[in-house]
Amino acid sequence: MSSNSSAAPAGVATTTPTTDALALVARLLFGYFFIPAGIGKIMGFAGTAGYIASVGLPMASLGAVLAIVVEVGGGLAVLLGFKTRIAALLLAVFTLAASVFFHAYWAAPEAQKMVAQLLFNKNLAVIGGLLLLAAFGPGRFSLDKR
Repeated sequence: MSSNSSAAPAGVATTTPTTDALALVARLLFGYFFIPAGIGKIMGFAGTAGYIASVGLPMASLGAVLAIVVEVGGGLAVLLGFKTRIAALLLAVFTLAASVFFHAYWAAPEAQKMVAQLLFNKNLAVIGGLLLLAAFGPGRFSLDKR
């Protein structure tokens, strides 16, 4: 049986100034990704609802409102480090759903397949980052850690 001498005892924080700074940078980047997307949906609400309807989803206007709330609200929560784990999980589920419905490369015409697959795969990477944030938390530079 081997022991891991670098493991912290139960209940002891394992963050360092470097990991806290990296978590802050990650949260800033997620905010930069989601908040403007949500604001764009507000500014072009009719187009957003129309795009949602174009893929066959019901209640497109309600879907647009939900997307705005998740992107702006969840983006701000992650950015500020407020209820970060919950917000990151919500954004991960939202991003997965958006990927399946709006970047379905497997059903895209051949001319659009490459871009749709690139966007789908990019979103999978975003989901991975959100899951890391949900698992390890926002770091000390956050409202959650005040």
